[in-house]
Amino acid sequence: MFHIRKGDTVKILSGKDRSKTGKVLSVDAASGKAIIDGRNIMVRHERPKKAGQKGQKIQYPSPIFASNLALVCPSCGKAARVGFKQDDKGQKIRICKKCGKEIK
Repeated sequence: MFHIRKGDTVKILSGKDRSKTGKVLSVDAASGKAIIDGRNIMVRHERPKKAGQKGQKIQYPSPIFASNLALVCPSCGKAARVGFKQDDKGQKIRICKKCGKEIK
């Protein structure tokens, strides 16, 4: 199980967008990366396809390694590590290591 899921709010720990927060758009568990809305923006230059058409710059969010992200706890509002425990039904749930509350 991955400690970050789609829709979570995360804080970036390293890189050019360090200490900024954003919402997770998608997670790729195979590569261990996540795409954050409006963060780690890359620019790709596209050539004109037809005569008379202008070239353009396309901006897109690039994936960030999950080890460089910290989950922001919705109850205490701080960037915290994620722990796991089983509930009474035997399902694995995420908990905040700072406040100890369940993360949904």
